[in-house]
Amino acid sequence: MNVASIQIGVVEGDKTQTIDRAVEHIRQARGADLIILPELWNIGFMSFDRYVAEAEDKTGPTLTTLKGLAQEVKAYLHTGSFVEKAGDKYYNSSYLISPQGDILANYRKLHLFGYNSKEGQLLTMGDEVVVTKTPLGTFGLATCYDLRFPELFRRMVEKGAEIFLVCSAWPYPRLEHWIMLNRVRALENQCFLISANTVGPNMGSLLVGHSMMVNPWGVILGSGGDEEVILQSELSLEEVGTARDRFPALADRLDWLNTTD
Repeated sequence: MNVASIQIGVVEGDKTQTIDRAVEHIRQARGADLIILPELWNIGFMSFDRYVAEAEDKTGPTLTTLKGLAQEVKAYLHTGSFVEKAGDKYYNSSYLISPQGDILANYRKLHLFGYNSKEGQLLTMGDEVVVTKTPLGTFGLATCYDLRFPELFRRMVEKGAEIFLVCSAWPYPRLEHWIMLNRVRALENQCFLISANTVGPNMGSLLVGHSMMVNPWGVILGSGGDEEVILQSELSLEEVGTARDRFPALADRLDWLNTTD
């Protein structure tokens, strides 16, 4: 399976131009079986004053454009996330789309970021762990700050996840945390982890980039740097089974530790 992680920056104040740039990058990744975009890439995670005004529903320009692109490039497409309006609530919402343009999964970010951020004030947290099975493999979806909560990733493994897809807008100065958590979440769950992170400035903050592909042994197969890039790698899903057979740590879990009195 060929996977492409699209690491892009935000065009400040110009959503249309940012979407156009993402379209161009996706077309450049034609030939990949799976393509993933970052978190809130269309307006920028730090653009809190634009969350409500730029929110979309399922018929909005972001999801509509990406559904058509998935069909055009004939790839599974993780949309990254955008601010989605549903009724009177707003979510940090991402979708997985099939090569036929069908919606396969919708994940609403569970862990909203509160540190120097208005995300938790403006948005509503999701309420579902999302794992979806496809011909490519079984994907578990997560977003940025979720990386700091290992129980979410273990729950996805219990639901059958083999590959974690993580869209993100991770900022400096916490680059070392980003690198470490990408590797550890893959290693401790013996899964592939594919992340797409935004890069460059957004409302006075600097996003770290360094999108990543990590194998089930925690080894980095590829990583972006501080510039826009399309990161691509060939993955063999057989590695997940091999890792779990050779070092069956998941089989040695103590179930009673997951229960509460």
